Amino acid sequence: MSLLKTIDTNPSFAPSESGPLPERLISGNPAFKTWAQDACGETIKTGIWEATPGETRSIKGDTFEFCHILSGVVELTPEGGEPVVYRAGDSFVMKPGYVGVWKTVETVRKIYVTVN
Repeated sequence: MSLLKTIDTNPSFAPSESGPLPERLISGNPAFKTWAQDACGETIKTGIWEATPGETRSIKGDTFEFCHILSGVVELTPEGGEPVVYRAGDSFVMKPGYVGVWKTVETVRKIYVTVN
């Protein structure tokens, strides 16, 4: 087993497809695709995630998430805070306890790393 893993930003295998939980949907009809690519047990996961336009509540709970935007535009508004726009090339972290609004302005594709 190699301890080095390259994340394929355009995976050739089929993604898992989903949508937001009904109680988290604010507007639109966003569709999600996830190409899970590596994990360390149930604790650390990484891969590619894509979402079509829409607006949802983002609740991280105990999860730490690093994101690097590959394409598209999102606007994140932390609860009680000001909106922040992220575009291709930008990276950010949502720490445990983060609550806010995730608005996909243009279909977004990101690399994610989550730690639970």
